[in-house]
Amino acid sequence: MGGIRGNIRQWWERGWALAGANPLVVDVGIALFVQCAMTMPFVVPRAAGAPPATWGAYGLSTLTVLPLVWRRRAPVAVLFAVLATNALYGLAVDGPGQPLPYTGLVVVYTIAALSPVRKRLVTGGVLLVAVPVGVWLNTRSARELTFSVFVFAAAYVLGRLTDARQRANRVEAEQAAARERARIAREMHDILSHAVSLMIVQAEAGPVAVRAAPERAEAAFDAISATGRDAMTQLRRMLGVLREGAEERDGRDTAPRAPQPGLAELPGLLERVRSGGLGVVYGTAGAVRPVPDVIGATVFRVVQEALTNTLRHADARTVTVRLTYGDSELDVRVTDDGRGPQPGSGGGHGLIGVRERAAVHGGTAVVGAGPDGRGFEVRVRIPVPAAAEVAR
Repeated sequence: MGGIRGNIRQWWERGWALAGANPLVVDVGIALFVQCAMTMPFVVPRAAGAPPATWGAYGLSTLTVLPLVWRRRAPVAVLFAVLATNALYGLAVDGPGQPLPYTGLVVVYTIAALSPVRKRLVTGGVLLVAVPVGVWLNTRSARELTFSVFVFAAAYVLGRLTDARQRANRVEAEQAAARERARIAREMHDILSHAVSLMIVQAEAGPVAVRAAPERAEAAFDAISATGRDAMTQLRRMLGVLREGAEERDGRDTAPRAPQPGLAELPGLLERVRSGGLGVVYGTAGAVRPVPDVIGATVFRVVQEALTNTLRHADARTVTVRLTYGDSELDVRVTDDGRGPQPGSGGGHGLIGVRERAAVHGGTAVVGAGPDGRGFEVRVRIPVPAAAEVAR
């Protein structure tokens, strides 16, 4: 039974995927559904004296439905075709009537949902003439006129609501895409900027070490190689995540699932920076406890960007990284003894990224001169749940 349900679900999902890829499939399906509804008066038992349900009348009713297949491509032309075929049905044959003007309602909904203002105004003008004329040719009753006006107005309102919902969905999708682009840009910047900065520092120190201490030169080149490999690993991981959605849609699931670097990888990051000749002091305060993976990844990237900033701009000899665990927040400070803020610098993309990362978690980021106005400090405060909440 479970296998049958799984197959039905697969067929259903494939059907919706096909419909999303080819709107013509949806239009043909709607036309068939309307045809089924219009077939009912021809197959149910008929009262004595009612107009006969002939094959000719049924064929003409099918002709009124056929234009719906092109409702998206030429909605106003389809409206005129539907009105013409309905008029032909009413004048040429004395067949069963329909409880609702199905074809007209579908076309009015389509025009309201997909067409610009000019075409909607044309549709309104046509209906102002066509509806009263149709009622006059049928029952000539105020009841039918009121009902017809109501159902056509309802179809129009429903179409406009659909258009508003689709517009809102598009805006939301664009905003989500913009946020994702910004996130990817931050990740790429942090990975590449840190790796390149560290490799430059090592490469510049290499020639000096070759002359003064060859063993240190070998260590510098090893550090360059290790930094490059680590950057490539992180870039592959990110590209794998980007491919993940497409592979899952294609029925494949081969993207790597390695987690983002977090607090556990922080000592390795600091060691790589030390190998470049910069003194790094690391410490923690407060009751150290686990934090969610997303917060750990943010802390890692914040420290990485702050160290990159120190390597590139500070001309510092020592940098201190300190994590303070409070009751409800984690305080991250990266302070160097370098030149401090430079006039007119204003911060680059990396420091903007630090602020954005903190803001994602409802935290704050402050950058500027270090204690007593010396050096440069990056300070980020991020709310963190209690240890019990993380465990759950």
